[in-house]
Amino acid sequence: MYDDILLPVDPESVTASSRAIETAVRLARDHAAVLHVLSVVPRLGRYAANIFPEDFAEKNAEAVKHRLEQVGADIALPAERLRLHVATGSVYDEIITLSRKAEIDLIVLASHRPELSDYLLGPNAARVVRHADCSVMVVRG
Repeated sequence: MYDDILLPVDPESVTASSRAIETAVRLARDHAAVLHVLSVVPRLGRYAANIFPEDFAEKNAEAVKHRLEQVGADIALPAERLRLHVATGSVYDEIITLSRKAEIDLIVLASHRPELSDYLLGPNAARVVRHADCSVMVVRG
């Protein structure tokens, strides 16, 4: 049923995504699917880019890549069924872009408990649900 599953994670808050990670890994095992784990590094705005050192964005992206590799090392799947991706941009745009490029069948998203301002989903999760070409599973933390 699923050949490729996308799991967006923030490597800085893996604990908050633990249920989504467990769910995605279980689904990947059950369906012999490839699990794509994505972390998105937000772009620095012009103002922020002037405050931080010139090489900050590159160093930050490299640090995120390293942390994502640590997350990948903890995922109990064969190496040939695990793909790690780091993208730079807006979270929901990069999730949608990779889902289309990699022909993802299912996106498994972690979502925090909703607050009044969120209604049902956080802004990134809501946008992904609205714009994805594939099924999206939202896993509450």
